[in-house]
Amino acid sequence: MKLHLQRPIVVFDLETTGVQITRDRIVEISILKVHPDGEQETKTRRINPEMHIPEEATAVHGITDADVADCPTFAQVARSLYSWIEGCDIAGFNSNRFDVPMLVEEFLRAGVAVAFDDRHFIDVQTIYHKMERRTLEAAYKFYCSKTLENAHSAEADTRATFEVLEAQLDHYPEELTNDVAALAEFSSYGRRVDFAGSLAFNDQDEIVINFGKYKGVPVTEVFRRDSGYYSWVMGAQFPLETKRWFSRLYQQARQGNGSTQR
Repeated sequence: MKLHLQRPIVVFDLETTGVQITRDRIVEISILKVHPDGEQETKTRRINPEMHIPEEATAVHGITDADVADCPTFAQVARSLYSWIEGCDIAGFNSNRFDVPMLVEEFLRAGVAVAFDDRHFIDVQTIYHKMERRTLEAAYKFYCSKTLENAHSAEADTRATFEVLEAQLDHYPEELTNDVAALAEFSSYGRRVDFAGSLAFNDQDEIVINFGKYKGVPVTEVFRRDSGYYSWVMGAQFPLETKRWFSRLYQQARQGNGSTQR
């Protein structure tokens, strides 16, 4: 079943130096841009992460320091990349938990102001896990009856992800709605505020802490109860986008004019 689109959607995959969003860097990005009329465009680029690519990461994606030595840094391509995906909905495999937060962190690190508030985010892995609970290779075999060649190359994984997404629409015609907004909602676990999921909305649409000893407690109450909490967050290894949310909410709480609600 063809994915019904109201606006373009970009399906993307990252290869990185590791899985720590605040510390690791992108070494390859591949983006498949699909337009409502069915036209498809693909961009794949390797990135110089300006740090050593650990051998354990190379063992996964096959990219070495030498492979990216003459490639541009993310900061050099950030603005043109952001311009290309601007106005598009976003999809990937495990993208809500890793690829999107990592990409946003790289954009912010490069000084690009990210405005994704009106985007829909479809995580094909979440749909798959809710239905079958397996890996991308298994998903590709299960839904598309194909063997995934060159697994863990960004472009192969990106194209496989989009094929799996369309096959999922055929496989679950009663459970899944062919609509980007509906698929994005189905892809989500809870209602996160920041991409890393450190903040979330509760049932009253209040923004609450989503980790640690204050999990479930409204941010305003935490700021009132623990005067050092904000400083701790800003000094800890949280993604820049998460810290940006904490700063915004802290200023609202101090001014007494902003509600930490949707």
